[in-house]
Amino acid sequence: MFSAAPTHRRVLPPARAAAETDRTEATAGTSGGPEGAEPPSPKAGSRNPFFDNAKYLAIVLVAMGHSWEPLTDGSRAAEAFYMTVYTFHMPAFIIISGYFSRSFDMRKDRLQRLVTGVAVPYVLFETAYAFFKRWADNDPGQPISLLDPWFLTWFLIALFIWRLTTPLWQIVRWPIPLAVAIAVLASVSPDIGDDLDLQRVLQFLPFFVLGLSLRAEHFAMVQRRAVRIASVPLFAAALVMAYWAAPRMTSAWFYHRDSAQELGTTWWIGAVMTLALFGCSVVLTACFFSWVPTRRTWFTVLGAGTLYGYLLHGFVAKGSRFWGWFDDYAWLHTPLGEIAVTLIAGAVVTALCTPPVRKVFRFAMEPTMAWAFRKDPADTARARVSS
Repeated sequence: MFSAAPTHRRVLPPARAAAETDRTEATAGTSGGPEGAEPPSPKAGSRNPFFDNAKYLAIVLVAMGHSWEPLTDGSRAAEAFYMTVYTFHMPAFIIISGYFSRSFDMRKDRLQRLVTGVAVPYVLFETAYAFFKRWADNDPGQPISLLDPWFLTWFLIALFIWRLTTPLWQIVRWPIPLAVAIAVLASVSPDIGDDLDLQRVLQFLPFFVLGLSLRAEHFAMVQRRAVRIASVPLFAAALVMAYWAAPRMTSAWFYHRDSAQELGTTWWIGAVMTLALFGCSVVLTACFFSWVPTRRTWFTVLGAGTLYGYLLHGFVAKGSRFWGWFDDYAWLHTPLGEIAVTLIAGAVVTALCTPPVRKVFRFAMEPTMAWAFRKDPADTARARVSS
């Protein structure tokens, strides 16, 4: 009789090792900001301080931009700074989101993190913002609509959609030109409507796809001394251009939430503006990245809490309008007042990114929700092997 051939059972890898190999973070700040997988870092398994620094500095600019908005009507300088910052602060955030989403596929654990880190915070904060507006603005008619993102929550629904499309962008031959073409078409299509803020989803899409296409060496390229030096006159030129454009154009172009027709112009101007703003945003974002420190700093740890700062500062930003702070205190519209508003906005969002705040609000930003998902048979098998 033939002896049975020896069989070699394949042992499943430990769950912990698998998790460390492909650790992901859900969004623009749940545990760290707009991300999907840990960035390449000097030590395996450690965080790259460059990306944490970039996320923190970007979220500070977001908060400052919101604080400048009420000042732009009476200050051309404030409008110039506002336009300049709005050219690159969200593109920078979105490019990092795309970069950290490169490994995203439809694997179960990644989909779970997408739900808990993006979809759940979207539902919770869209609801919280609606109740806040009802109370703070005395607006009992403010609806709770998950189809119509209000204020800051558009980014969460956009990230959810972008990340689901990641596998598609990784198989097409020319992803960036295709994404730019989609953005241009969206900018001249007023019938898209407001559902899920699809105008923003589509018009900001090229930055996410650009992030998907980047590699670590691309970020190293913009860190060169020559780029850092060149960024100074480029930023200065951008400010001068914004100062000239302030009384001549609407800053709504930088929000990417309306079509050209809705902004009162022709379709071809919308196409030109979309392409021009994309080019300007990429250049200024590269300049911004060139000045981001690559070493650990005092604010590196705050880069792990940018979603907290992003969503929570919205209550302060909107509350300041609802309660008339900028109307009641005329000194805020003076040069010293504008500086004070800028510093206060930076301090508030910094405080909201700190570990104690993250600990308090982790239930909303990073819920585990193990009860909501079916157990993976492979995890059960690994548990049996390890025991």
